[in-house]
Amino acid sequence: MRGMLRASRIGRVLLRYRLDDLLDGTPAERWLKLARPFVPRASRDIAARSRGARLRLALQDLGPIFVKFGQILSTRRDLIPADIVDELSLLQDNVAPFDGSVALAIIERELQMPIADAFAEFDSVPLASASIAQVHAATLPADDIHPRREVVVKVLRPGIEKQIAADVALLGNLASLVERTHPNADKIRPREVVAEIQNTLAAELDLQREGANASVLRRFWEGSTDLYVPAPVWERTTQRVLTLERVRGIPSDDIAALDAAGIDRRALAAKGVRVFYTQVFRDNFFHADAHAGNIWVDPERTVNPRFIALDFGIMGQLSREDQYYLAENFMAIFRRDYRRIAELHIQAGWMPATIRIDELEAAVRSVCEPYFTRPLSEISLGEVLGKLFRTAQRYQLTLQPQLILLQKTLLSIEGIGRLLDPKLDIWAVARPVLERILVERYSPQRLGREFRERLPELITQAPDMPRLLHAWLKQQVEGDHTLRMRSDDLAALTATMQGMQKRVVAAILGVGLLIVAAVLYALEAGGPTFAGVPVATWVAGVGGLWALLAAWPRRNPATRNQGDA
Repeated sequence: MRGMLRASRIGRVLLRYRLDDLLDGTPAERWLKLARPFVPRASRDIAARSRGARLRLALQDLGPIFVKFGQILSTRRDLIPADIVDELSLLQDNVAPFDGSVALAIIERELQMPIADAFAEFDSVPLASASIAQVHAATLPADDIHPRREVVVKVLRPGIEKQIAADVALLGNLASLVERTHPNADKIRPREVVAEIQNTLAAELDLQREGANASVLRRFWEGSTDLYVPAPVWERTTQRVLTLERVRGIPSDDIAALDAAGIDRRALAAKGVRVFYTQVFRDNFFHADAHAGNIWVDPERTVNPRFIALDFGIMGQLSREDQYYLAENFMAIFRRDYRRIAELHIQAGWMPATIRIDELEAAVRSVCEPYFTRPLSEISLGEVLGKLFRTAQRYQLTLQPQLILLQKTLLSIEGIGRLLDPKLDIWAVARPVLERILVERYSPQRLGREFRERLPELITQAPDMPRLLHAWLKQQVEGDHTLRMRSDDLAALTATMQGMQKRVVAAILGVGLLIVAAVLYALEAGGPTFAGVPVATWVAGVGGLWALLAAWPRRNPATRNQGDA
């Protein structure tokens, strides 16, 4: 019942903001149009806005969880049209806090101690409140090692897991409906969108995981003059409560406050670019929610400014292969070597191996060359990378979500950098960082060190190598090859077989009902009646309909996303 009420509210909001066109071509669109006269019209101002702006306003109307959904969707430029993504990226949490006494009770239950024992001071009035959690200021008591320390305590909202589970289940049902009925379901991939939302929210609901992310990032930048990461306090942290060292800073988009503090904004902008590329290509662990609210500036360091990172719920990592190919792509872009970019896209698996290299080179040239008519300081690497990814999508290849997450973060970092220094030449700052990291990563010394680290593993496996080599050579000579299938292939094949079985059973049942009807007719000239119609006619009708539905052609789940990689 609650799900039905929630679904009806979503329908009313969609109509109020005239978003039924997003469901164009589906049965849901027809039902929404029938309900349109019973829903108050949006104001002229709202009706005149773009579909992305109307969707953003609708999500804000639906509440904090849907705002979070929109924020997550704003990272998926591979799935969502650019005009909608640009609007969703403007979504900000603006949620009323829950009662401080409730937060205090949650903390005591999680830490299994009275609040007076856990903290010397605890402010029940929250510092900030968001859709998933809120933050309180506190002070740790002094001990033999540390003096009294200021901290912040992040607490999950009460009942948030159930609320998210219910809304995600509802979205899953809507995705199933869209997948079955929308003519472009294979391109929209609604189930994948919902799965991405579910995975991201699951990560954000585990505050112990966020603390671990902060700990790893802090270790990479320990003692750095470029980035500071607050330390987690593990003895005051659980899955629902996270305690972090308290830091103070200026949001990186508050230009007036930065100027008033005497911060060197040009040096800060260049540092932001260097920090990002170092996180991606040196550490392979980058902050993937890098908007200005999560990236502060240390007000105590003016000549040699330093960033402060906050909120570590969403972090990004790349596979070793994608990391290498991405770095090489950037270097090829710097050199305008379009042939090399085309070769790298095929080697990385971002393009089908069957494509002609000269055709791909021409496509890449058409993407990149217009940018080089501008001054280098005006070129966005994030935009170039995004257009190259969209070129790959034209060939129906699905990029890893982490690559899209990286491109979204790159756009955020470039936006902050250009806000701090409008004349920032991102290419000039990024190129030496990439060159240095690539030289260090693929130097003979680094390769030798990695070989030494893996030597015990190689020695352990060495006795099996002659037998494995003999077995492989024997297979080649005898033509006896083993076919292996990936788990997703098996899942698709299983789904296909199950669908075929259901259709066969339905067809058998339908034919059986037709036979029963024929027997009834043969026994007593039509047999008994129901509502003035012979029962045999009812049975024949149901049987015929059932058999017809069983034979009706449907999309094959095994081939629905054919071409995805």
